[in-house]
Amino acid sequence: MKFIISRNVLFHNLSAISGVIGSNNSLPILDNFLFTIKDEKLYLMASDMDSTMTAVIELDNVEGEGCVAVPSKILLETLKLIPETPIVFAIEEEKNIFKFRAANGEYDAPCFNGDEFPRPTEIENPQNFDIPATILHRAISKTLFATGTDELRPTMMGVFCELSEEGISFVSTDAHKLVRYTNATVKTDEYVSFILPKKPLGHLKNILPGVNEDIHVTYSKETNHICFSFSNFTLYSSLKEGKYPNYENVIPKENHNVLTVSREELIKSIRRVGIYSNQSTYQIRITLSESATNITAEDMDYSNKAEESISGEYNGEPMEIGFNAKFLREMLENIDTPEVRLEMSQPKRAALLFPADETNDKESLLMLIMPVMLN
Repeated sequence: MKFIISRNVLFHNLSAISGVIGSNNSLPILDNFLFTIKDEKLYLMASDMDSTMTAVIELDNVEGEGCVAVPSKILLETLKLIPETPIVFAIEEEKNIFKFRAANGEYDAPCFNGDEFPRPTEIENPQNFDIPATILHRAISKTLFATGTDELRPTMMGVFCELSEEGISFVSTDAHKLVRYTNATVKTDEYVSFILPKKPLGHLKNILPGVNEDIHVTYSKETNHICFSFSNFTLYSSLKEGKYPNYENVIPKENHNVLTVSREELIKSIRRVGIYSNQSTYQIRITLSESATNITAEDMDYSNKAEESISGEYNGEPMEIGFNAKFLREMLENIDTPEVRLEMSQPKRAALLFPADETNDKESLLMLIMPVMLN
């Protein structure tokens, strides 16, 4: 096989699909890219068994057909250091040699039998829907950080997706915090739900910025797989098995104590005061009244203590409530409105965090954080 391709085109496509390659692959062949030449097109593939991503590139100058597995790390590192130029590839399958020439250099590397590279599972009896790339990226960005890490609760290590006539929702939780993003512009006639794994979503989050088109999503509950297609890329992934926790039950309905405050001011205060908190619990105390809002932290072991007063509008009964400073700050950093609204019922019950001035009536964001017991 022999073909010529632009360095920038090849590097862009390989970089995009390389994010699915695992660091500790169970099969050595998965440390490679699969190059397939067919019908004057170059098909690129990377996989870690659970996720597979492909890219298709039209070729103008090509001889022969076939498929080989090419070492991913050495090829990417070489292309990164080569300026834009046509690259000539010559692959000798019978000798397991992969050669390419660029500018004043010539490079040889071993290649492997492409037939040994695992292919993605074919999606049987597929269902599908389209979602704008901007909405999908926003949904992933708002929820991915709140997924769990406990392997004893595997369903919580993904993002729960629901589709219905009312719209689409993405939910994530680790039992300490919960996030639900909904958008009414993406709808399906029948209700469907599935749990999306964390890794492929993280990869989509990295590559979707700059994509200005609809993402075509195909999924099957029978084979438990999903596929995202856009531009010349396709990302295949298995879905997580199991039943997602009934998150609706933990969302408190009546929260009469409401604090509206500058998001940036609250983040900065939590950062400063959090330095003085116990470094194992990160506990901060928020004291609320109509006259003042105070944030305090104390570490008895080291005699550290800090207290700040912030400006905000509070409506409700005077109360004290404790939070994990890291969790609260992380949630605030994933809201993008100037002001936020913190709604509470009792110091021992979950609190809700919302953007204070949502301008898009088709979109909503709810964040829930569990309080910590005050010492």
